[in-house]
Amino acid sequence: MSQSDNRTWLETLPTAFKTYLAGRRLDEVECIVPDLNGMSRGKAMPLSKFSPGSPIYLPVSIFYQTISGQDVEMEIANQWAESDMLLVPDMSTAMAVPWAKQAALQIIHDLNDLDGNPIPCAPRNVLKRVIGLYRDKGWRPVVAPELEFYLTQPNVDPNEPVQPPVGRNGRSGTALQSYSMSAIDEYGPVIDTIYDYAEAAGLHIDSVVQEDGAGQVEFNLTHGDPLLLADQVFYFKRIIKEAALNNGMFATFMAKPMRDQPGSAMHVHQSVVDINTGKNIFSDADGNATALFRHFIGGTQKYLMEVMPFIAPNVNSYRRFESEANSSAPTNLAWGYDNRSTGLRVPNSGAQDRRLENRVIGVDTNPYLSIAASLVCGYLGMLHGIEPDAPLQGELDDERESRSYIPTTFDEALRIFENAEEIHQVLGQDFCRLYADVKKEELRQFHREISPWEREHLLLSV
Repeated sequence: MSQSDNRTWLETLPTAFKTYLAGRRLDEVECIVPDLNGMSRGKAMPLSKFSPGSPIYLPVSIFYQTISGQDVEMEIANQWAESDMLLVPDMSTAMAVPWAKQAALQIIHDLNDLDGNPIPCAPRNVLKRVIGLYRDKGWRPVVAPELEFYLTQPNVDPNEPVQPPVGRNGRSGTALQSYSMSAIDEYGPVIDTIYDYAEAAGLHIDSVVQEDGAGQVEFNLTHGDPLLLADQVFYFKRIIKEAALNNGMFATFMAKPMRDQPGSAMHVHQSVVDINTGKNIFSDADGNATALFRHFIGGTQKYLMEVMPFIAPNVNSYRRFESEANSSAPTNLAWGYDNRSTGLRVPNSGAQDRRLENRVIGVDTNPYLSIAASLVCGYLGMLHGIEPDAPLQGELDDERESRSYIPTTFDEALRIFENAEEIHQVLGQDFCRLYADVKKEELRQFHREISPWEREHLLLSV
């Protein structure tokens, strides 16, 4: 490719990237896609080898692997022929790779087959499919994720427990310092690096707070289009991990990395606006809640249990739901006004900002799939006119019906998901079957392991 061809598309890149480049020579382009677990897969190449119109391929088998890299045998015709997928760059996602030693560009790609059809199991395509359902009704969903994560000491031996980080005072972090500004200051260099990387990438952070756990931090993102916000979460996870590594720490998005510390969630605020008017369909002209808002809540209550493998996608995800004095993770599908004991919360807001906060989603999810799954539940509620339970006042007591509670193990969640026929139809039968097969294999691998607890308490005691 000629330099003039390169110059044409380079000139259309976002202002933030041009500022980052600052006259330097662009060295490398990373062509990336999210896999089932939300991690980056793809190819890196010199600038001279990349063009938005030139074909790039990856084998479809990247979706046939567990998180440990094991291949999963499934009932897929010619599975191990490993046919190619075509990577199609979404140039609106182009942004800097701020931690790279040489100037580099990363671009999220969509995945099509060789006939130009979207690959059904590609997470970004799954979310696009759900957004399309809303669009067909004249609606546009709006989301705002909140990312909780832990900064930790480097953990190079997986047999050893994860430890809180050491801050600027030389002491290991302590828990239960929610909203403490001094706790944030302890990890100032990491936070500053995250802000620097985000600025170079053209990403915006709404706010940052210290959460309950030792070294646990939360970043809130500005509300917007679900695909845009899923892309931002995908990018932010990588940015945060790299910023921590460059400051001698780990950043982890495990749902429950430390036994005696609270888990990490990705709370997602959801509203829906009319495409033509931009008005929030959850509020009427007088500012009151609409029937569609009730039905969105009702659908979320009815279907969220069936999509748990997307919003709690790992064995560790269910550790977060264990009842503990220092855990604020909701284990129920109740809803209430400004009530953080419920899984579904309606925050204080004006009529145009009326929304439902899903507090069940873990931060260990693939953001494309967890946002898609949460929005599907609300969509089906509005489609079928499902009425919710009465809003919960105070805390949930044991007398409430058992259907108010979410599955507490991955085994149970997968069994429920396997029979969720309507969810499968909406998200795609083939995709749901593939996803379930991969997750069942991950669960099987986990059950084969012998844990330190078993060795400590059973080796010589039984």
